[in-house]
Amino acid sequence: MSWFRSKPAATVPAQATATDRALPAVPGYLAGTWTIDPVHSEVSFTVRHMAVSKVRGRFGDVTGELVTAADPRGSRVEATIAVGSVTTFNEGRDAHLRNGDFFDVETHPTAAYRSTGLRHDGDDFLLDGELTLKGVTRPVVLRLEVSGIGPDAYGGTRAGFSATGRINRRDFGVEFDARLETGGLVVADEVDLQLDVEAVLAAPADATGDSADAAAATA
Repeated sequence: MSWFRSKPAATVPAQATATDRALPAVPGYLAGTWTIDPVHSEVSFTVRHMAVSKVRGRFGDVTGELVTAADPRGSRVEATIAVGSVTTFNEGRDAHLRNGDFFDVETHPTAAYRSTGLRHDGDDFLLDGELTLKGVTRPVVLRLEVSGIGPDAYGGTRAGFSATGRINRRDFGVEFDARLETGGLVVADEVDLQLDVEAVLAAPADATGDSADAAAATA
């Protein structure tokens, strides 16, 4: 398999095709347990503002674990985002995002993503999962790209992943509804997501057994 290019988030299908076929091979693929490197990982978002432009932001505090199974269909990921780490590079706007109009970080300090399956659509990986934000859990599909797997500069092994998706903020209880004179929204409902994750191999599959168990579950 060649490395994949992410397609626009809006094209992610709700259902997979040919899910019974094995996933394409990934160059350098290694089964094991990986720890997300928070220094080199981020979750970012883009949302239309006043119907004429876009605002971009990011969450800088992302932690979690990935397990790559011998059969990639058994792979899984769990990640936690410190919502208070949000930045749009404007202090006033960031403070507004943290309050009850948007993320309400005092009540809901973290968001989480847990995968439920990995499949493919043509030459792309699709990661099924559940996003919990502001105390609400909804299914979210991410279009996944494997950026590479290989040795790092410190004697370890790293893997890189990118993913895109789209959510409707109102599905997660983010109901801010300021309107323009024309009736349009100040902040659009649809939010595009971009994830860039770098992970460090904590233990290969033969040392943990986790990945082998995950693969067996798909047999």
